[in-house]
Amino acid sequence: MSFNSRSSSNRRSEYRLFISHSWEYSDEYNRMVELLRDYPNFSFRNYSVPKVDQIDADTEEELEQALREDQIKPATVVIILGGMYVAHSKWIKKETILAEIESKPILGVTPRGNEQMPNFVEDHADQIVGWQGKSVVEGIRDLAD
Repeated sequence: MSFNSRSSSNRRSEYRLFISHSWEYSDEYNRMVELLRDYPNFSFRNYSVPKVDQIDADTEEELEQALREDQIKPATVVIILGGMYVAHSKWIKKETILAEIESKPILGVTPRGNEQMPNFVEDHADQIVGWQGKSVVEGIRDLAD
């Protein structure tokens, strides 16, 4: 039997999430958002940057500052989708480092149908879970509550 110090009535009513992802692999991001939306008794606000609503910045420094201040800083938890593309994405790495600078807990989610997690995610995640609604939501709640 597990013990949770916070009862379900004491949990947050809404979680603020930043889901780090690569636009080149936006299907994974979309599946994660759908998985979270469909999960019962779970409400969240999405602070991610979808391709259709990009940040207006003229330089990488402006983009990084906007990511930090407007997307990552207000988030309760930062989620990193652990596909192998993480190893090749400069921005996922920057977002992860910004999350650490802002002392945001990082939840790594193993790729769908795969147990292999990129080393970068393993090295930076506070917790790693599988790609199932229950484990992702429990991971978010564990890190945020």
